[in-house]
Amino acid sequence: MRKIVYPLAAFALLLSACDEIDIEKETPDCIRQKAINLSRETPCDEGAFVKEYLFQGRTVYVLSSGHCIADGSDEVVDENCNQLGYLGGFVGTTTINGESFAKAEFRRTIWQQATGG
Repeated sequence: MRKIVYPLAAFALLLSACDEIDIEKETPDCIRQKAINLSRETPCDEGAFVKEYLFQGRTVYVLSSGHCIADGSDEVVDENCNQLGYLGGFVGTTTINGESFAKAEFRRTIWQQATGG
């Protein structure tokens, strides 16, 4: 059994290393996966990011695919990746759960797209 498990584990580590992006430590797994997906799928050449905030007494994350799309919006999720709402977009939404997101306290950038892709 070990003869099968060790090579499979090594192969899995090799595959995951190829997809590694620079994500801040102590980031929840679901947020880490969203950042990896965003790094692969963003339509913009620059400006995509995942940022952490304190909002309404809890940690939330803003996921942006960049602003190359005029009516694009940024998703706001909690640490379990539950969607709380969107900011920006065509109507310029600025509230989440009935409160202005301007009251959010920025904590850190989890991931930011390198300039030029």
